[in-house]
Amino acid sequence: MAIKPGDEVPPWVMEDVLASRMRTMAAILRDPYPVHWDRSVVAGMGLGERTINQGPLGLSYMVNMLHAWAGEGCLRRLVMRFPAPVFEGDHITARGRVTAVRDEDGEQLVDCDVWLEREGTPPPLEGTATIVFSGG
Repeated sequence: MAIKPGDEVPPWVMEDVLASRMRTMAAILRDPYPVHWDRSVVAGMGLGERTINQGPLGLSYMVNMLHAWAGEGCLRRLVMRFPAPVFEGDHITARGRVTAVRDEDGEQLVDCDVWLEREGTPPPLEGTATIVFSGG
């Protein structure tokens, strides 16, 4: 498969960001920040009454997208910004677009812009990734 700048990475969809996953992740990470499990804290911050997804969970949606496209172990570099929260109940789509392709040390490296998309809002996460592409 020939990859070229401008190509779209096949999207990966999280139909429903679940509060139960946030609570589990908070326990695993020993994350005491109550925005991940206490709706009243989020409401007190003026952000509505839905819990806020952990950054690593949102990041994992993009990693899932890249792995589905190019295979596990493809990721070489991932740089991310978190300009807005992802909330419980959100329908999120991970998307990407190829920006450059190059050969380096016998590997085909593919640079991509990556982001999470939520209808009607700017991307809650956005950044860049470099992967090794071996035909996916």
